[in-house]
Amino acid sequence: MRIAVVDYHKGNLKSVERGLVAAGAEAFVTDNAAALAHADALVLPGVGAFADASASMQTLGQMEVIRDRVAAGIPFLGICLGMHLLFEEGVEGSPQEDDEQSTHNAPGLAILPGVVTALPRIDAQGKSYKIPHVGWNSIDVAAPTSQGTEQAGFDNPLLEGIQPGEFFYFTHGYVAPDTPCTVATTAHSIAFPSVVAYKNAFGAQFHPEKSSDAGAVLLRNFVNIVREG
Repeated sequence: MRIAVVDYHKGNLKSVERGLVAAGAEAFVTDNAAALAHADALVLPGVGAFADASASMQTLGQMEVIRDRVAAGIPFLGICLGMHLLFEEGVEGSPQEDDEQSTHNAPGLAILPGVVTALPRIDAQGKSYKIPHVGWNSIDVAAPTSQGTEQAGFDNPLLEGIQPGEFFYFTHGYVAPDTPCTVATTAHSIAFPSVVAYKNAFGAQFHPEKSSDAGAVLLRNFVNIVREG
């Protein structure tokens, strides 16, 4: 059971690798597309900006391989930016973010629909929030209107043994769109998806590798999903 941690040349990925090993997996970090194609599962960590990560993954030939492997049914976990990259597009670091006349966003894996956008600095009541959102925050069951028909709520195997209200460590300034794949939400200036799932693809907005015992449970759950698969 070999889990590949995808290296797109944007940061230190060893903490994710160590977390997976502690959860019982044989994990390894690689930027090699051929190695990704032969792994039993993939973990895409969250380091850097959406556009930079997208460009690196395309250059390294990782995008197509990851799409193909997820379509083939192997388990996938995206963490923070890695969760964002599950979606069709992202504004972070894209030409559109700097130029209102541009309609070009950076492309994601397009496994899930929608565009990743900036987390608002002001809520609906006019209260200001510090952005990026950094620190411990809780996750809660997605509202019924945003739950999908597959693996909705905390019945999802990724969150087995994790209760609504559990705290995880976040650090981000952008958020995924709410879709029927939203499993859990977190509130900052808005309520945003903090866990998403669609078939064999999962995403966590927080960093499980930095989230103490609760994060270790989530990583162990993912390893169990891989093992059972």
